Amino acid sequence: MLHSLYEFWTAAVGNTPLEWVAVLTGFACVWLAARESLWNFPIAIFSCALYILVYYGAGLYSDSLLQVMFILLSVYGWYEWLYGGRSKTELPVSRTRRWEWVVCGVFIAAFTTGFGYYLEHHTDATLPHWDSFTTAGSLAAQFLLMRKRLENWWLWILVDVLYVPILWYKELYPTSGLYALYLGLAVYGYLQWRKSMEKEQAAPALQQTTIS
Repeated sequence: MLHSLYEFWTAAVGNTPLEWVAVLTGFACVWLAARESLWNFPIAIFSCALYILVYYGAGLYSDSLLQVMFILLSVYGWYEWLYGGRSKTELPVSRTRRWEWVVCGVFIAAFTTGFGYYLEHHTDATLPHWDSFTTAGSLAAQFLLMRKRLENWWLWILVDVLYVPILWYKELYPTSGLYALYLGLAVYGYLQWRKSMEKEQAAPALQQTTIS
């Protein structure tokens, strides 16, 4: 009994110090993204580099690979947020285009089916299809986030709801708790970005009224 309690406590406070550093920096980068801060990108790159090791050690190979993609997307997103607007200006928050939804939907379905099959039959990965689905959903959400599409937070909410039990099952308790916090941050991010978008859209009309 005491041994079981000790094992649970050891896992609950973190399998390694590395996981806790990844957890704290991961939380920081999502909070900064919700606040539209450019600092979310360098911190995200650092956190993802740590999670490559954390997820690989837990047998979540798809999620380990996902971190590599996040690093590449974060570099591109950093540039887009700075110069992706009109005339190389800062990128504003906007709604997702129809073609972007189609691309994201097709990508998620294809990746989940194809990579899930590969993981199931050629590796010792656990939960191969769920792992692949959350990976694909995260990549789609990150793609929308780097374009500052408001609805990226919808996908993050879906992904976070799934990650919490998956990571708990894999005994990554601090990271599971982190994704529970991510869920709250995703809701907060959506509300903040919607407010920012509405303010941006109202600015030209207000300026025109003032001039008139």
